[in-house]
Amino acid sequence: MGSILNPLYTAVSWVMITFHDLLSFTNNEDLQWSVGIIGLVILIRIILIPLFVKQIKSQRALTALQPHMKAIQKKYKDDRQKQSEEMMKLYKEHKTNPFASCFPILAQAPIFFALFTVLNGISQNRPHGLLKGEYLISAQQASFFGAPLSGTFLGSSDGITKIISIVLIIFMSATTFTTQRQLMVKGMPKMDSSNNMMLQQQKIMLYLFPVIFAVTGVNFPVGVLIYWSTTNLWTWGQQYYVIKRNPTPGSPAYEELQRKKIEKGVIPNPDEATSGDTALEEPKGQRKQPKKKKKKR
Repeated sequence: MGSILNPLYTAVSWVMITFHDLLSFTNNEDLQWSVGIIGLVILIRIILIPLFVKQIKSQRALTALQPHMKAIQKKYKDDRQKQSEEMMKLYKEHKTNPFASCFPILAQAPIFFALFTVLNGISQNRPHGLLKGEYLISAQQASFFGAPLSGTFLGSSDGITKIISIVLIIFMSATTFTTQRQLMVKGMPKMDSSNNMMLQQQKIMLYLFPVIFAVTGVNFPVGVLIYWSTTNLWTWGQQYYVIKRNPTPGSPAYEELQRKKIEKGVIPNPDEATSGDTALEEPKGQRKQPKKKKKKR
């Protein structure tokens, strides 16, 4: 298994070392290695932008399919197997996936595991990838606000490491929760919550992921906590931009954007346009005098 993951170890350590060397003029090893981890996040998230776009398109396609999904649920309410088959057929016909929102997280999983292994190797003096020799010694001595990058909440007796770990775990869980809630409150059309698979899925993710991060975070090295906190912050900002600039039709954010465009005169007010059309059409309703027809001789 190690040989299969070696290219990932090399890639992760190369990115960290590259950013570390770019900041060599600062003569601050703590800053250099911390920025190396943040730089890794930025690079990965830029690469994942096409996947994020695909995720948005898939979510909107699912929103458009809600009436069809409700019809299937109603038609086969007593046959769960048939209902599932018809749902899968519907997804296949429209080339969408109900689990598209998980794709960015799943795509990052190998990188996350590689970083976890590389940072654990630092504390155990076991080099992975390019992080060896002087780089390994330097990384072992690097810290984040006094907490070693390879230190964990459970694996350290140092009070500073525990405090920094807890702060990062709370931040990581909070950004996960607010990102998901932002999508549910502003980014999704208003739907019947009692019979909506997509909304139920979003609600599960809203509470499940923060709990998973909080429980497993105590075993993460500080460097991994920095990575995941940074990627969560990126996700929040990226989603905020999409919801604000290109919201899903029918969502509260879309209605708010339309209202602002009407106020600025960018688009016409549909209410005024309707009343204007009615006013113009009123004369057409007036009684016209019948024309006299010529009598046949």
